[in-house]
Amino acid sequence: MSWLVSPRRLRELGVLGMNERNIHYIAGFNERRLFPLVDDKLKTKEIALASGLAVPTLIGVVRYQHQINEIAEVLHNQAAFCIKPAKGSGGKGILVIHDHDDELYYKPNDQGLTLGDVKRHLSNILAGLYSLGGQPDKAIIEQLIHFDDHFSGYSFEGVPDIRIIVFKGYPVMAMMRLSTAASDGKANLHQGAVGVGIDLRSGRASHAVQYDRVVHKHPDTGLPLSEVSIPEWDKLMVMAARCYEMSDLGYIGVDIVLDAHRGPMLLELNARPGLAIQIANGRGLAERLVQVKTFAERARMPDERVALVQQSFY
Repeated sequence: MSWLVSPRRLRELGVLGMNERNIHYIAGFNERRLFPLVDDKLKTKEIALASGLAVPTLIGVVRYQHQINEIAEVLHNQAAFCIKPAKGSGGKGILVIHDHDDELYYKPNDQGLTLGDVKRHLSNILAGLYSLGGQPDKAIIEQLIHFDDHFSGYSFEGVPDIRIIVFKGYPVMAMMRLSTAASDGKANLHQGAVGVGIDLRSGRASHAVQYDRVVHKHPDTGLPLSEVSIPEWDKLMVMAARCYEMSDLGYIGVDIVLDAHRGPMLLELNARPGLAIQIANGRGLAERLVQVKTFAERARMPDERVALVQQSFY
């Protein structure tokens, strides 16, 4: 699909635009009072655990500047960890450390940071440098995720994740985000990560893009993207569907990662999921959202909703 076409043609192709997304789906199905549950990653982690969903293990939370002075002791026994702003978005402010010797802390590209560098990063997070609206924030420290060997060679210096759009409890579109050298090891499409559209029935790749252009191989490893497949796919779909009851939000982006030891884990929820997932899939969201509105208004279990989606969308 070519995206360099008129707005009218995009509508005919079923492409969901930003205004329609904001007015009809985000404002129409997401109560603002619920936004703090997903805008704050710590609160999301709490409600996920209460709902029985697996999440990355929490090492600690830095809320105040004076706590930064004790950070070396907190990190001493942690071989690998991730520091992220609780209210960050778009992958900003995430610092991944895969090894350290208490003097230097090594990023996935083996760049060494001093303890002072880590402290400055924490201070910047607390000051709101990476948060939505520049609000004062807190820093979350989590154990590093060890991605499943199934994806070896499909991600560069970073953990691949899966984004699933869920509408009224029904998963309607999915993609996998693969980090690259251009994206600095982060799974962010705007920074140069590869977006791989995922077939809802099989969990296999259907389409792939980088910088909104179709690609067939990972730009750094050369592996064919057509061979990407996600194990335990139905389990991931049900996990995403369960986030509807968990959050009470009608239109959300659910981010999941596959850990080599713990299996599928919920990373975060997004009440304002972006539209690039349509480009990654080479098709529009609008038709699927309209179809979900026609599904009978009766209570369905998450696995029943997943089964209906897999029968309806292809």
